Amino acid sequence: MQVVSNIEQLRSTISEWRRAGLRIGFVPTMGNLHNGHLELVRRAREQADKVVVSIFVNPLQFDRAADLNAYPRTLEQDCERLGELAELVFTPTPELMYPHGQQQQTKVVVPGVSEVLEGALRPGHFDGVSTVVCKLFNLVQPDVACFGEKDYQQLALIRKMTTDLNLPVDIIGVPTVRADDGLALSSRNGYLTEAERALAPMLAATMNWLAERLTAGERNLEQLAADGSARLNDAGFRTDGIDMVDADTLLPLNEHSRAVVILMAAFLGKARLIDNRVVTLG
Repeated sequence: MQVVSNIEQLRSTISEWRRAGLRIGFVPTMGNLHNGHLELVRRAREQADKVVVSIFVNPLQFDRAADLNAYPRTLEQDCERLGELAELVFTPTPELMYPHGQQQQTKVVVPGVSEVLEGALRPGHFDGVSTVVCKLFNLVQPDVACFGEKDYQQLALIRKMTTDLNLPVDIIGVPTVRADDGLALSSRNGYLTEAERALAPMLAATMNWLAERLTAGERNLEQLAADGSARLNDAGFRTDGIDMVDADTLLPLNEHSRAVVILMAAFLGKARLIDNRVVTLG
């Protein structure tokens, strides 16, 4: 496995693979890798001859400097965890990705999906995501890229950007990887204390409880969200949002909606945990 930190070496290796007619898979990450990330890499491995993983803590998608500074940097451990799953790890610096600074960086803006839900709570966040992923796609030129379904809105954003810009990349959504107790794997779980970690699976349990009520025919979404919030807050969470929207458009449900996605976000101690589940509407 090569670890490459400059564009010239990355492009040289990619060009060799292209000349050999090899199919390239790509997994963009911010590092601090866990088994959920490794599952993305395994899926890319199934789809391609060569796999590239990028590790880059992207400052453009952080709305608070404290969160950016606190994000764990674990490059050595990450490379050990990847082992033989990837042929190349790309580790650019902010100066390499944004040589003229973030304020002068051309941005890729995906209208609609970037402005609702999480995008409304964190203005500019998804512009940072779409911009860096577009840049990485241009650098790596993959045939296929894998993203986790846990970040449901991010996956929808990347799919729309890829379609709108006619990028020749197949986007594969990979189901959320969970611990045995149901908690979705996330780098944020590392912020949980032992007591908080024991309580954390209640987020998924509450989501599944709401899914059961939707499946049973309940459609008062405002009441469902209020009930879910109360259940979490009574247990010690601080609910940051429970949204139930059209799974395809992320807009409010209408008579044509075929499925609803439940989007969960709640603070537990210092960690902001998210999860989601899609429910087919009968």
